[in-house]
Amino acid sequence: MSILCNMSDFESDPYIDDLLATYNRAKGQAQFYLLKRIPEMKAMQRLSGDIMELMFPGRSGDCPENCTLGTVVRRELQEIGSILQEQIMIAYNYDKPDEDEATHKAKATEDVIALCKAFPTIRRMLKLDASAGFDGDPAAGSVREVILSYPFMKAITIYRMAHALYVRKVPLIPRMLTELAHAETGIDINPGAQIGQSFFIDHGTGVVIGETAIIGDHVKMYQGVTLGALSFPKDACGMLIRGTKRHPTIQDNVTIYSHATILGDITIGENAVIGAGVWIKNDVPPDTMVMLDPPKIIYRDLSKRKEADCLPRLS
Repeated sequence: MSILCNMSDFESDPYIDDLLATYNRAKGQAQFYLLKRIPEMKAMQRLSGDIMELMFPGRSGDCPENCTLGTVVRRELQEIGSILQEQIMIAYNYDKPDEDEATHKAKATEDVIALCKAFPTIRRMLKLDASAGFDGDPAAGSVREVILSYPFMKAITIYRMAHALYVRKVPLIPRMLTELAHAETGIDINPGAQIGQSFFIDHGTGVVIGETAIIGDHVKMYQGVTLGALSFPKDACGMLIRGTKRHPTIQDNVTIYSHATILGDITIGENAVIGAGVWIKNDVPPDTMVMLDPPKIIYRDLSKRKEADCLPRLS
């Protein structure tokens, strides 16, 4: 006989009042029910796929046999524009519920138009990123392979799109997009970061790039790298001070090896090489290599163990 509870016999009434009491709205707290609509994560997932297909037509394989490049681009532009206009308007409605919805719809339309105008520049940047991946990894068979299979391409594509919305102060949407890419690739790039051209993250898992980080051109980094904040300053009331520069600036042609941690509003000078596993809290001059002293490694010859160690133990 099963010992599992028969859920049809469960009575929820005794628990409802205590649970409902936790939903009371207080100033500054999130409330999603009986307020305004919120942007939909499912819509962000569709948008993410459409963005990848627009930037690299044919990548998804979802194309009829006789479709043309113009057909794919036109289809994806229409889909992206439709999703974004609705979701951005919803984001404005939720973020500023006291403002007129017609105003938010007009702002959403302006944001979508601005993004569409930025698409050619974004695509040129992504082509350089893909080339940097091919040039920086001898295991890459082609630029096409980088685009189709390297996780950093998904992360950097979604980031560049989200950043264009971030600079226009679109609420919620940019972070939702980059967190979707983070979940899929293991690469966490805040949409507020500023990243130059020909950027490459090899392997990628565990990389964290903070909101106020600035990265120059031709920068390469490996898995596990953190560009983080050293501390979080607070105001007189104990609240975090937001909007200040608190993450590193990485100048051109810098290479950062795996699991390096670079913290605070510091500068890593151009052409610097940051070794694996280092912890950096101060500026690094240009043309400088930073690395740890080699650890002491102990070798033990297991072939010379005592013969007694190999004899079976008697009970």
